[in-house]
Amino acid sequence: MIDKGLSERRALRVVSMSPSAYRYQPVTDGNCALKEKIIALAQRHRRYGAGMIYLKLRQAGEIVNHKRVDRLYAEAGLQVKKRKRKKVALAERHPLERPMAANEVWSMDFVFDRTAEGRSIKSLTVVDDATHEAVAIVPERAMGGNQLVNILEQLAATRGLPRAIRTDNGKEFCSRAMLTWAHAKGVQLFLIEPGKPNQNAYIESFNGRFRDECLNEHWFTSLQHARVVVESWRRESFHIGILGWLSWLDVVQGDPLGLGPFGQRMGNELRPVVQPDR
Repeated sequence: MIDKGLSERRALRVVSMSPSAYRYQPVTDGNCALKEKIIALAQRHRRYGAGMIYLKLRQAGEIVNHKRVDRLYAEAGLQVKKRKRKKVALAERHPLERPMAANEVWSMDFVFDRTAEGRSIKSLTVVDDATHEAVAIVPERAMGGNQLVNILEQLAATRGLPRAIRTDNGKEFCSRAMLTWAHAKGVQLFLIEPGKPNQNAYIESFNGRFRDECLNEHWFTSLQHARVVVESWRRESFHIGILGWLSWLDVVQGDPLGLGPFGQRMGNELRPVVQPDR
């Protein structure tokens, strides 16, 4: 319109534009370099939020306001998603007491190791809380809820089931197959609180001894090799656990000969009386 002979003021009045808007010159964004640094730090430290990114910039000698870092961090869409905690089934807390009879309470957990080729071994450990006997140690490459139930069914056929089983909140122990099986068999499941392995101290103590005396002392060439070595160690540790249990009962019940209802003497060897199936 100015080219047609109108003055600048009149032309701006016709198009309803202010002189300042007409004469505005865009300013180059001075945050491009800072934004690139923020993105680079966020890609390097994937779990860092805006606060940690700001500290990293200050450590690198960058003089910048934390509010500018927050704004650029949000504009780049770098917000860290919060990891949702796994929901665990609510269960009553039970004090860690040593049962007075065998086959009353079992504790279960997993111990991990590797074979020579680098493949993992996942060993299920089952311990009787009363006798500290290793009821079973089952090494496998992987184990889910259904396989765990099959192992417990095999144990039930050979020695019966306990009144309760104490475990952590692992996905195998909280699986639908495990919960359904326990309800059908009338076995209580004692779940410890997340992050508190001391509430399952018997199995944790056994796992430490199992790793120290067996896993750390052998180099497994295959899964079958691991099964043979682990079962041999379990059978050897069985007698130690039983003798220790009978000694504990001697003190508790005042039976120095170990001839009470929990044990009987056979020749020169103390053996536990077989508990009836439940």
